[in-house]
Amino acid sequence: MATIGNSNGKSQKISPFLWFDNQAEEAATFYVSIFKNSNIGKVSHYGEDQPGQAGTVMVVPFQLEGQDFLALNGGPKFKFTPAISFVVDCKTQQEVDYFWEKLSEGGQTVECGWLTDRFGLSWQIVPSIIAEYMQDEDRERSGRVMKAILQMEKLDIEKLQQAYNQG
Repeated sequence: MATIGNSNGKSQKISPFLWFDNQAEEAATFYVSIFKNSNIGKVSHYGEDQPGQAGTVMVVPFQLEGQDFLALNGGPKFKFTPAISFVVDCKTQQEVDYFWEKLSEGGQTVECGWLTDRFGLSWQIVPSIIAEYMQDEDRERSGRVMKAILQMEKLDIEKLQQAYNQG
């Protein structure tokens, strides 16, 4: 199967493989336009006597921030579900806002920092600080943060900090 390899010329041991109906190249182009340090590799096409129409795009290898992905145009047999999602780690509210706006465009916002993009893929746009807050030994503090998360769609770092420091 096609791979593009990471920056040191070696391919990853494990890479996400995304099954699209017929939007693999469109989706890869969309994702690469959002994330820095991203690119599309050599696209492969269906040949004669293969399941797809000869000459149409089959597999699109791409990287987002150095992470390898493969996108397949496999037809309508399988759909994405929220059971699998990608987490985007954000250091600032500006990053949260940027990824939330870009990835939800044409898709659907859900809750607790989750959204579904226009291709049906689920994403979690999460401030980095959440890990520290949720792992705090003070259960009341982490509980307040969880309660605040459950009341939000897009996560708000300032409101999370207020919940954490309350009391």
